[in-house]
Amino acid sequence: MATMSKTQKSKATPRSHRLFLLLSIVAVAMFLLFSSVIITGGLGLPYRRTLIDYFVRSSRSKRQHSFSDKYLYWGDRIDCPGKNCETCAGLGHQESSFRCALEEAMFLNRTFVMPSRMCINPIHNKKGILNRSDNETTEESWEVSSCAMELLYDIDLISEKIPVILDDSETWHIVLSTSMKLGERGIAHVNGANRHELNDSSHFSNLLVINRTASPLAWFVECKDRSNRSDVMLPYSFLPNMAASRLRNAAEKIKAQLGDYDAIHVRRGDKLKTRKDRFRVERTQFPHLDRDTRPEFILGRIKKQIPPGRTLFIGSNERTPGFFSPLAVRYKVAYSSNFSEILDPIIENNYQLFMVERLIMMGAKTFFKTFREYETDLTLTDDPNKNWEKPVYTMDGGKEEAS
Repeated sequence: MATMSKTQKSKATPRSHRLFLLLSIVAVAMFLLFSSVIITGGLGLPYRRTLIDYFVRSSRSKRQHSFSDKYLYWGDRIDCPGKNCETCAGLGHQESSFRCALEEAMFLNRTFVMPSRMCINPIHNKKGILNRSDNETTEESWEVSSCAMELLYDIDLISEKIPVILDDSETWHIVLSTSMKLGERGIAHVNGANRHELNDSSHFSNLLVINRTASPLAWFVECKDRSNRSDVMLPYSFLPNMAASRLRNAAEKIKAQLGDYDAIHVRRGDKLKTRKDRFRVERTQFPHLDRDTRPEFILGRIKKQIPPGRTLFIGSNERTPGFFSPLAVRYKVAYSSNFSEILDPIIENNYQLFMVERLIMMGAKTFFKTFREYETDLTLTDDPNKNWEKPVYTMDGGKEEAS
């Protein structure tokens, strides 16, 4: 029995070795095949390992990502590259550019790589707008030159419409690393091609990353033809409604305290600038604006739509103390400075403040803007954005109450 057992054992050993060797070869082949599929599909193994967590809904993200995601990158700062690299535009201009980039990502079905910070123009960052009183104001500025995007916008809320990631995220760093390994299939620097050309090209549509930083233009120039409504995928109201949650919460608290109210947005400040022509005559882009946004003219403009005694919330960049006091003869006037207990703990710059004010004004029963954006808008002035003309400070035949 001992001899038979030894014989059987010696016969079984070669078969076991062969089976083990065969299984090992199959395992290695499957590993190599799986690795090849991942690489040719556009995702390296380090990227795959990092994105395991990306598939799971975390407390910070409401969106699930996948290996098939492709990305659109326009730069690490809005409008830069472009003419505004040395300084930066105001919030409105930057939002126009931001919205343009989001529209392109939406059109191309790509994840937009959002700059992690927004540049703040010092001209629009005076503390006096918030710390206004009837007797004094201040020219002191907030001590910030930029703001984290997450303190301005709700990234998860935006991602419900257009998927976005921040350019300082680990995910973006892994995407960049992977794109380098993929060579021509990884990333392309695009200049001059519009979104339709990018979408129709199989070369661009299969890339992991489309990089727009080769363009020297401001971002919004890519969407300059806003008159073509079929190309406008996101309305003006999209980004205002995407404000960070703590800004939205502050606006809701103030709206609750205001109750039933109306609102006006009075844009003065930088829009009143003049320059002299070659004959030394002062000219301005908005010849009636200074006149139309003075209290006596505002009263005449809004009286048909806003009855006396109503609560009137005023959002403005005018910093002259008591400038709007004459409106108090007809209305119960309110400013953001009346709600410092709500705003002081959260406001770090005037971009945040304006985003709160904008939400408040959008919630008013009747709202007058400064400039017309849509035909149905109620406005304080009829001035279009046009060539420089002489300022007009008195009533003329072309200016009457809003119809």
